[in-house]
Amino acid sequence: MKTFVKQYQCTLCGQVFSPSPTAETCPSCGEKGILDIEYDYETMKKTVDRKYFQNNQDFSMWRYQPLMSVESDDIGKMLHVGWTPLYQAVRLNQEIKVKALYIKDEGVNPSASLKDRASAVAVLKAMEAKKTVISCSSTGNAASSLACHAARMGLKSVIFVPKRAPLGKVTQLMVYGTTLISVDGDYRQTFNLSKQAIEAYGWYNRNAAINPHLVEGKKTVALEIAEQLDFSPTDWVAVSVGDGCTIAGVCKGFYDLLMLGLIKKMPRLLGVQSEGCDPFCQAWKTKSPLKECEENTIADSIAVGIPRNPIKAQKAVANSDGAWIAVSDADILAAMKQLGSREGIFGEPAGVAALAGIQKAVHEGIIKTTETVTFIMTGNGLKDPENARKAVGAPVLLKPDLLALENYLKERGEFKHV
Repeated sequence: MKTFVKQYQCTLCGQVFSPSPTAETCPSCGEKGILDIEYDYETMKKTVDRKYFQNNQDFSMWRYQPLMSVESDDIGKMLHVGWTPLYQAVRLNQEIKVKALYIKDEGVNPSASLKDRASAVAVLKAMEAKKTVISCSSTGNAASSLACHAARMGLKSVIFVPKRAPLGKVTQLMVYGTTLISVDGDYRQTFNLSKQAIEAYGWYNRNAAINPHLVEGKKTVALEIAEQLDFSPTDWVAVSVGDGCTIAGVCKGFYDLLMLGLIKKMPRLLGVQSEGCDPFCQAWKTKSPLKECEENTIADSIAVGIPRNPIKAQKAVANSDGAWIAVSDADILAAMKQLGSREGIFGEPAGVAALAGIQKAVHEGIIKTTETVTFIMTGNGLKDPENARKAVGAPVLLKPDLLALENYLKERGEFKHV
């Protein structure tokens, strides 16, 4: 399918470039010159309207292909990504004290995270570019998603992860058959090694802050949220933030719909980070340039001390009249237990950080009790069972005896004999 891509523009210097499947950053600005893919919305309007969606029976992320930069004919061979459930909370909204709360469960994607949206695009763009090897650095989810989709499409993958990557995600990678490089260092060192290796070996670069096409995959989560709410998105959308690519993608998706006249206004974006690694929040709070932070949090997927997509992320929050907020690891663990016990959804630490952020934002008056909120739950809790155990503790071990059971239940005070 032909795309409606008009040009690429550097977010730093404003230079424009012709579309290319191998485009990375701006040649003049270097690594900081992240490119933004721009579309011909006036022409797109002739194809993409409400009727297009009403007649579209492809309930995956590829129903949005006309709004993307992918031209591949191999989409039909891909694993099913997207059109994930959007649940309206039945208990949490009352506890958090908002008018309505919606939960976008990205944990049901093939590798169990939102990153499948970006990796699916990356694999197809690599095939368009005639590349047979694709590579990235990751704290876990981008890595496992890339290995998953590369395996499906017959590409080789080389993945670099820092030594702190959770066992569940590392195991996923190995099951998918990737060439796994576990780096004895932090994410910054891991990223730098992957960058050097990609340049040296000529592999296709899946690193989200380098490859402009990956935001076009991530933005489909926003397109779905809007469509699932009949193009009337909530007042706020909360997103856990590491390098900034996901919140940039969410903003881009809503912007596309605004330009097409399919939504009336942009939802406000709440960027949520961990207090143990919150460079965006610190910069916003102090109104100063972004500074490197330590990567000291259980939420590994958002533990990025030097964000690689800062400009797009900061613009996403600023242009939507949104806010930044940081939460503690204790808040994150509490949100894991709360989401599971109240709504039956199991999220990993980074996946539920945004929920903890919503609660803090309501408490601080950033989000009003009269407003509606969507929370993007970015990854399944089974990816990090070690931290899940911290949230709930170990189970009680009882002897196989009814009296022992009765005494235990009596102590809990939750059950009575019939």
